[in-house]
Amino acid sequence: MAASVASPLCTWLVAACMSVSCEKDRAARSSAGRWARRRTAVAARGAIGMEGRDSTGSLISAFCGSGIQGLMSSLEPCPEFYKSRNASPFFGENGFLLIRRSKAEANRRQRMLARPSVASGKSLAVAVEPAKPVAEKKILNAKQRRVAVTGMGVVTPLGHDPDVFYNNLLDGVSGISEIEAFDCANYPTRIAGEIKSFSTDGWVAPKLSKRMDKFMLYLLTAGKRALADGGVTEEVLSQLDKSRCGVLIGSAMGGMKVFNDAIEALRVSYKKMNPFCVPFATTNMGSAMLAMDLGWMGPNYSISTACATSNFCILNAANHIIRGEANMMLCGGSDAAIIPIGLGGFVACRALSQRNDDPAKASRPWDVDRDGFVMGEGAGVLLLEDLEHAKKRGATIYAEFLGGCFTCDAYHMTEPHPEGAGIILCIEKALSEYGIAREDVNYVNAHATSTPAGDLKEYQALSRCFGQNPELRVNSTKSMIGHLLGASGAVEAVATIQAIRTGLVHPNINLENPDKNVDTSILVGSKKEHLNVKVALSNSFGFGGHNSSILFGPYK
Repeated sequence: MAASVASPLCTWLVAACMSVSCEKDRAARSSAGRWARRRTAVAARGAIGMEGRDSTGSLISAFCGSGIQGLMSSLEPCPEFYKSRNASPFFGENGFLLIRRSKAEANRRQRMLARPSVASGKSLAVAVEPAKPVAEKKILNAKQRRVAVTGMGVVTPLGHDPDVFYNNLLDGVSGISEIEAFDCANYPTRIAGEIKSFSTDGWVAPKLSKRMDKFMLYLLTAGKRALADGGVTEEVLSQLDKSRCGVLIGSAMGGMKVFNDAIEALRVSYKKMNPFCVPFATTNMGSAMLAMDLGWMGPNYSISTACATSNFCILNAANHIIRGEANMMLCGGSDAAIIPIGLGGFVACRALSQRNDDPAKASRPWDVDRDGFVMGEGAGVLLLEDLEHAKKRGATIYAEFLGGCFTCDAYHMTEPHPEGAGIILCIEKALSEYGIAREDVNYVNAHATSTPAGDLKEYQALSRCFGQNPELRVNSTKSMIGHLLGASGAVEAVATIQAIRTGLVHPNINLENPDKNVDTSILVGSKKEHLNVKVALSNSFGFGGHNSSILFGPYK
């Protein structure tokens, strides 16, 4: 191992940094070589005897010295360095490429480094990409890994169990109601998809429940529910390789209430501030806290791309599994922005519906009377797992993750591209990159938020991509629960997977007077419909022009 590491490294260092004559170099190398070999032998013996400990210290210490001379004295040039002087064009074996310099450049380099041994026209070694055989092997392995959905967890206005949640969707129940968490009488919008009843008992420690922002409480609860739903008991958890289990759950807004409370406290004195206000306000801390609770040491971070957050997290989590970096990933999104500053912010940008007199009918995607989206709150988490890993532990496989894609409109902060170019590109790349025929996609859970421009642009993009498919059915979960911001994609992914499992797609409620530019033949009606889902597409788009599409199908 020492040889494989030192060989390419010393080649680069010697070629770049030697500043003494050839004869003196050889003498120094001969002396340093014996010393380096002794250090390598000691390091190897130490590594063998330390069983489970970090043995990298010995390797690192071999590179320590007084400046570059100390560094150089600890390394013996490898045979490849001497071969390079014979103008060998490549070091293919070690993954190093030799770039041939011009005569003038070589002379200039020679004078700068005072290296008489380097003649004009010689080649200099620089580190570049790994050798091709390694890359090809990784790609081959990646193609062999499939990703299964083995668990689901939700916290929503229509229930906190995936089956209860989906049964309410199938029945056309609305979760939109008047806001009760605070007095919003002076706001032009006083309705939301608010969670009325929520408890962390059995999921989150009481001390943390009192301190954390709701977005983190929703996240932790949904995450642990997904594990329970996936059959990951304490016994199973203890047997997992936790270095290959990760968490990737994001948030669009983060801990808004914790941060807002800290600002209010600061008006009195910094001494009144919650010492947890900074960590509990950041979007990454939800994933981090869940990983700490589970002891999962694999990939752990969060992504925040506005209302496309969940899809970004799901696709990236799946990629960690596909690349062989993880066996299990908890992924999704969470948001809890139904507070005065959250409501006020969206009111100020004129994005919300003001149908306060009839909350249940306020969210109405593709209807001509739509007047803005309805805020919602909650969390959705999927347990993604390497298919072979899931089969070995006897997990129930709900569906298979088939792929996805991201694009950017690069057009406007809040408005979609007028031609839907970014959406079309996103869908078409998702299909082409994963080899899925567009005629196989017969169900779309649309982003459709009930905004005048957004609904229409997405519909036009779907018509262009799948308009020739007579089996295509499209619906919007937001018609019943509102827009859960960063959590919406994950909650809608759960609805999509439930459609695959049950063979039933939920209705579009409140579609009473369809927009004249919309052909309702592809839209699900006011009642649930039977559908044998072949491939399902779930879209999510966000402020900033973020587009995301993810694909699921039945496990075969």
